[in-house]
Amino acid sequence: MKFPDIPLSQLIGFVEEDSPFGDITSEAVIEPQICTAVISAREPLFLAGLAEVIRLSEWYNLSVLSKSSDGLSHKAGDRIATITGQAHTILLLERTLLNILGRMSGIATKARKIQDMVLAVNTRCRITATRKTAPGLRLMDKKAAMIGGADPHRFSLSDAVLIKDNHLVLVSVDKAVMRAKASGAYHRIEAEADTIDEALMIARAGVDIILLDNMTPGQVSEVLSLLSENRLREKVIVEVSGGITEDTLVMYASLPIDRISMGALTHSVTNSDFSLDIMNKG
Repeated sequence: MKFPDIPLSQLIGFVEEDSPFGDITSEAVIEPQICTAVISAREPLFLAGLAEVIRLSEWYNLSVLSKSSDGLSHKAGDRIATITGQAHTILLLERTLLNILGRMSGIATKARKIQDMVLAVNTRCRITATRKTAPGLRLMDKKAAMIGGADPHRFSLSDAVLIKDNHLVLVSVDKAVMRAKASGAYHRIEAEADTIDEALMIARAGVDIILLDNMTPGQVSEVLSLLSENRLREKVIVEVSGGITEDTLVMYASLPIDRISMGALTHSVTNSDFSLDIMNKG
């Protein structure tokens, strides 16, 4: 799978945000010197963000050595990377590098855990990330979820047609789908259903994906049965969403659905824990 590149300008911006007038502590107390630092995992995790750490470090003329790569599992104490260069620069980047690794690995670790839970009961089903991301961090959050094994869903409003409940207050689903198809032939059309009747109506309207929102497993099962009875099941991808947690995940995944959307992958991130320790002078 090809993962998107985070713009280097955005990564540099993270450093500039953290040091608008330089690192006054290091500049005051540390003489210019070469040193080596080690980044280590402090807990079991699924690694993401290493590519960004390497690109950013090398932009600031640091040398990075690593035997790892994004998408690999690590245990507590594992060495992730060794960085060599000017001490001032390493200290300038320290928190930014750890923040990138921590957030991205936290998302990837959760995505991997959730996807593994799903695959254990339904090999055709994938979890998907949503647009519930921190403003300015969407590309980074989506990439981390993808590294963890999730489908990214839409990156933005420009990627695909998703007709939601607020659209359907203003226009009927039939007209909405017809207009969406007329607007262009190169985007999938997805529509959200809050009730069983809406789901059947949406499927008949000719969408590519039905999003069953905030339905119970029993309601989802009833929708699937109705789609099959009306020879519509094989014509649509069925996605469920809405408040699904690790506690309820397997109940949904056990049904013959195709996608499970979970905003919690990115809107409630628990960072993975890393350390950066300077080991010696050059």
